[in-house]
Amino acid sequence: MSTVIRVEHVSKQYRLGLVGSGTMRDDLESWWHRVRGKEDPTLKLGEANDRSTVGNSDYVWALRDINFEVQQGEVLGIIGKNGAGKSTLLKLLSRVTAPTIGNIKVKGRIASLLEVGTGFHPELTGRENIFLNGAIMGMKKHEIARKLDEIVDFAGVERYLETPVKRYSSGMYVRLAFAVAAHLEPEILIVDEVLAVGDAEFQKKALGKMKDVSSGSGRTVLFVSHNMAAVQQLCKSGILLADGQVNHIGTADEVVERYLRIKDAEIQQCIAFETPDAAPGNENARVMRAEASPQHITVEDEIHLTFTLHNGSNEHRIRVIYDLVNMHEQIVFGSGTLVEVASGRAVTTVCTIPGKFLNDSIYSINLYLATEDMRPLYEHLHIISFEVTDVKRGFAYTGKINGVVRPELKWVTVD
Repeated sequence: MSTVIRVEHVSKQYRLGLVGSGTMRDDLESWWHRVRGKEDPTLKLGEANDRSTVGNSDYVWALRDINFEVQQGEVLGIIGKNGAGKSTLLKLLSRVTAPTIGNIKVKGRIASLLEVGTGFHPELTGRENIFLNGAIMGMKKHEIARKLDEIVDFAGVERYLETPVKRYSSGMYVRLAFAVAAHLEPEILIVDEVLAVGDAEFQKKALGKMKDVSSGSGRTVLFVSHNMAAVQQLCKSGILLADGQVNHIGTADEVVERYLRIKDAEIQQCIAFETPDAAPGNENARVMRAEASPQHITVEDEIHLTFTLHNGSNEHRIRVIYDLVNMHEQIVFGSGTLVEVASGRAVTTVCTIPGKFLNDSIYSINLYLATEDMRPLYEHLHIISFEVTDVKRGFAYTGKINGVVRPELKWVTVD
């Protein structure tokens, strides 16, 4: 296999809040150093891109000293927390922007899907945008026309093909954009998290198409996603980014496992606030307490999820709804209740998950508050998280039991 992407000591620096250095003097100094072949003095400034802390510098390194290679036909997953530098890296690879330091060598034609509507002109119709994108990629008109029916059928937008794309919904936009990128035969396909905009059926089709693109024709795919199950399903290798730097390069399973271990260290089983003003929320509702108990949860234990909310709206009945999410960002199940609470008052409600139900793993809670007729009041993703640990079992097998849930089921042997 030949190398189609080589990234060598690539760094990308941004100055917060400004275009340029902020002063003509600094801009001229940077330019003068560059034309003389000397190092830009601003490159000695800057901090890592850790968004959780307040920095002391106006310069931030979104990426710092990135090195890796991608082989032809490889499906590479790029993962990491928000702000890790994933999208910046893809923009550099797509030549949307240039690296501050380092070199990127790409062999082959690239199709990029970095955000909804990338490369689309809002005033042009769906058909016109298909031909425009194909022309940008260097394809001949007859080559694009040969793929047109396949693109339109995959995207499911035949009825709106002659409609300007500015009138498309976000789901229609991303379906057509992905169909164009995947079907116009690029040697390299780069896909960011935009597939999350589509519905479940489309996401399944898109993942299937990316598999076909890589395995059927030997084209290369770079895939960024927060869906760890999709990364493991689609990718053979992966890169984990953290604070703008490479944390690990290895198989997809290895980088996902390391990413999940990093997430494990961020478990927060309880949040509590004395007053509504200090609690997360808005003018409609605030969450004064969210807790998973007991403190140390095993697969045998009942789990009690406690939510105390303050009602700031004029509603007197509020729906408290949550999704239980696993480490792979998959929803295990959802549940909800309707509580009576006067305006300006607080109420506590408790939901019990039975013991011997969840498997040992890390889980988090996505909390949603709504009116009785399901108008949203407030949502808080990953408001708390908790770990369910295994206990010694009374039989010989000591490995991990497969599955999200592990209920204790009744077995009967019939003669």
